[in-house]
Amino acid sequence: TADWHEREAYDLIGIEYDDHPDLRRILLPETWQGHPLSMDYDKDRPQIATLPEHANPLEDHHHDSESDTMFLNIGPHHPATHGVLHLKTILDGEQVIDVEPDIGYLHRCEEQMAQSGTYRHQIMPYPDRWDYISAGLLNEWAYARAAEDLADIEVPEYAQVIRTMGAEMCRIAAHMLALATFALDVNGDFTATFMYAINDRERVQDLLEDLTGQRLMFNYFRLGGVVWDLPEPRGEFFSKTRDFLDQLPGSVEEYHDLVTANEIFQMRTIDTGILPPEVAKNYGATGPVARGSGVDYDLRRDDPYGYYDELDWDVVTEDGCDNYSRLLVRMREVEESAKIIEQCVDLLEDWPEDERNIQANVPRTLRPDDDTEIYRAVEAAKGELGIYMRADGTDKPARFKIRSPCFSNLQTLPEMANGEYIPDVIAALGSLDIVLGEVDR
Repeated sequence: TADWHEREAYDLIGIEYDDHPDLRRILLPETWQGHPLSMDYDKDRPQIATLPEHANPLEDHHHDSESDTMFLNIGPHHPATHGVLHLKTILDGEQVIDVEPDIGYLHRCEEQMAQSGTYRHQIMPYPDRWDYISAGLLNEWAYARAAEDLADIEVPEYAQVIRTMGAEMCRIAAHMLALATFALDVNGDFTATFMYAINDRERVQDLLEDLTGQRLMFNYFRLGGVVWDLPEPRGEFFSKTRDFLDQLPGSVEEYHDLVTANEIFQMRTIDTGILPPEVAKNYGATGPVARGSGVDYDLRRDDPYGYYDELDWDVVTEDGCDNYSRLLVRMREVEESAKIIEQCVDLLEDWPEDERNIQANVPRTLRPDDDTEIYRAVEAAKGELGIYMRADGTDKPARFKIRSPCFSNLQTLPEMANGEYIPDVIAALGSLDIVLGEVDR
C-alpha cells in the first residue's frame, strides 16, 4: 500500500523515497511545477499544460511488428469507470497483462482547502464533497471524530444515537447505488435492477432530507453533536422510517432474485476479480472489498465510536474473494444497517424529553496545543475513512490528511484484473465501488 501513498506524498509535498520502485506524480500532471502542499510552494509560478491540439492528427498509430501486445485506453470518459478514471490497459490477445489506473482528473486539493478553514465551523461542509454520491454523514463523522478527540469534546449520548442512525441510512443509500451501478456494468440492466435500487435509495434520501434538510450535501454534524434535533412531528418521522424498514427485506429478496440468482451475473462475477485476503491486507484494502475476501475487520466493532458498541449487529464477511462476494457483503450489510436503524429508532422514541441534548458546549474558537497530532477513522460505506491532523496552536490545522478507502482499494485493481479479460476488468472495477471525488480528493 506504500506505493501510491508515497507517490502522493512526493507529488503534493515533495518528499522523496530512496527505494521507491516508481517514484513519479500520481494526482498532478508530470509537467506540474513544484509541490502544492510544501512550505516553499510558489503558487504564482506559471504552469505548463500539454495540450492535445499540438499533437499531429495525421500521425499513424504506433505498431511494432515484433510485439503481440496492444495498448488500450479505458476512460477517462466512459460510464463504466464511475467517474473520470483512466485505465491504461495492455492486452495480449484478449487477455489483460497489465492495467494501471491513472487518477487525479478530479483532484481539487481538498486537504489544502481544509487547512485554510477553522476547526469549529469552516471545515465541516467539505467532507460531504469527498464521497459526494453516498456517504455524506459518514464523511462528516470522520472529521468530527478526529477534531472532537483532538479538542477533548464529549458528545452527548442522545446525539451519538442520532449520528449512528443517520450514518447507517447513508450506508444503505451507498450500497443501493453500488448494487445499481454494478448490475448496470455487468448485466447492462437499466430498467429493472438499476431503477429498482435507485428507488430504494430515494426512499432513504427522503428520510435523510427530513432529518438534515438536504439530499446530498448534508452538513448536519457539528463538533460536539448535530445541528438540530429530529424533525417534528417526531412520530411521523419514526413511522416513515419504520415503513421503509418493513419493506426493505422484501426489496433485498427481490434483488437476490434479480441479481445474485441471475445466471449471466453469476458467470460474470463468480471466480473473477480474485483478491486473496493477504493481498487485500498488503494493499490496505478495507470495507466490503476486504470483507469480501474474508478479512474480518470493521472499525465500528474493532475501534468503537458512536453508539455501535451498545447495539446488536454483526460484521459481515464472505470467503469467495471474488466480484460476487463483494456484492454479497454489501447486500448483507444493508440488512445489518436496517437492524441498527431499528434499534436507534426504538431508543430515540423512548428518550426522555428533558435529556435530548444534541450538542456539547463547545468553545466558539478551537486552538489545540501546538504540535499535537491525531489520527481517527470511521467505517465509511467503502472502508476505513481516516483523518490525520496536526495542530500549530492556531484555529486552523497545520496539516490535514484524508485517508481515503477508495484510494487504497483502487490500488488492488491490477491484482484482480491481470490475466482476466476486458469484461472482467469492468466487473472488477465495479465491485470496488469507488468514487473519484474520494480517490482524488
